[in-house]
Parts: sequence; structure tokens; C-alpha cells
Amino acid sequence: MTLPNTYELALGDGRVLRYCFYGPADGVPAIFQGGSPSSRWKRPDVTATMESSRLRLLVYDRPGYGGSTRLPGRTVAGAADDTRVLADAYGWERFAVFGGSGGGPHALACAARLAERVTRCAVLSGIKPGGPPREEQPVREKTVEHSRSVMAQVTAGGPEFIGQPGPPAREDPLAMARLRATFADSIDGWVDDTLAFNEPWGFDPATITAPVAIWRGTNDTAVPADHAAWMLDHIPGSTEHVYEGGHLPGPVTYAEIYDWLAG
Repeated sequence: MTLPNTYELALGDGRVLRYCFYGPADGVPAIFQGGSPSSRWKRPDVTATMESSRLRLLVYDRPGYGGSTRLPGRTVAGAADDTRVLADAYGWERFAVFGGSGGGPHALACAARLAERVTRCAVLSGIKPGGPPREEQPVREKTVEHSRSVMAQVTAGGPEFIGQPGPPAREDPLAMARLRATFADSIDGWVDDTLAFNEPWGFDPATITAPVAIWRGTNDTAVPADHAAWMLDHIPGSTEHVYEGGHLPGPVTYAEIYDWLAG
């Protein structure tokens, strides 16, 4: 296997967004909002389900991740602006959105602010609004510590996804490329996500009119069930889907999500 082709889109403000595609070229258009942290490059066990779905998934690096230009002070709602530009570049008048974990709020922002274009919105292990605003320096220091811890475990022979069984990532150049893109090349995107979550999100979930489905695991120690409950309480008509497992599900649940998004 090789890493998928990377594309760049130049924006009017001088920034660039980097992204790639998964799934059949003639699939139903969908834009993926990655977790915090993550990059456009996904693990083989995740991409296999994408490739066999009915979706044409555009997965991009939010500002500050991968090769996408940082945008200091960005808000959660700002993801809708970048998503609109990406969709326009491919003539996608209508498209679905999917957000996992920290990508959940960004997917909801698209559903709220691009109501005339978003067909469906799926959220997996998504988070609710955070606490009081935070200062960048302590957030950055904690993020650096976390990133170094992950890479130290990998250096010691750990798997690509820390906490899950798997072969040593250091023996797989593609796994190391994905890890470096997420934890080593830049932590700006992770820092800015954290800051944005603890500021006003910039949209009202109650205004979302597209169908919204919320997936959560029964044993998610990273994002407790009250986060899903908050979304269900604040998003009209949203539906809950519960799977057996932790923060990230297996291929069966991913396939269920993609099938729902395809309509």
C-alpha cells in the first residue's frame, strides 16, 4: 500500500488546504472532519471501509494540521467556510459531512452554516462545548508533552494506534509517516482545536435542519455518554446509535455510518 495522493487548494486569503480522497470516484460526495489530532492520511483498517463504501470521501487537514496553513484564532464555525470552498472546487452542490471525536463539532458547524448544501451529518464519538476559555501557552505545553509521549511509545516499539494491539509502527514507513503528520510535524492544529472548543463555537445547533445521527461507544473512556446526550438534546430530530466498544469502533460500525451518509 502507499499513501493516497495529496492535493492542495489555494484560498483567497493566501492559505492552502491539503486533502486527499477515499472511496469510489463516482461515489456520493462527503467531506470528512478529522479528530483532534489527526491528518488526511488514515490507517489501512479505516480506509478499507471507506474504499468499499458508496461515498467519495474528501478528507482534509484543518488549518495547522499536515500541510494546511495555520489560521490562529480560528473558530469551530470557521470549518464551514473551508468546507464550502473545497466543495465548490469539485462542483459539489450537495454533500454529506462526517466528523469523528473533535471533528464532530466541525461537522455540525457545516450542517448549521451550510444548511442548503449538507444532505446528512454523522457524528462519531463527538464532543459537546467545553469549559472556560484557555490560554495558548499552557495548552501548547500540554500538547507538546502528549505528542512526545506518543512518539516515545512508538519509538519503544508500540503500535500505530497507542492502546490497541498491533505490530510495531516503527517497522512500517507508512505508519511512521501518518504518525509524524499527526504528532510530530506540527502541533498547531491540535492546539488551535483545543482553544476553539473552549470558545463560543459560532453557530446554534438548534438551527440544524439536515438529518443528524450520533454514534457513541458503550465503553468510550475518552468522551463520556453525556456528550452525545447534549447533542441529542440540542439538535432537533437527531438520532442516537450505540455500538459495543470504545472511542473508535470497528469496521462494521464504520460501514453503517457510511451507508447512512450515502442515503
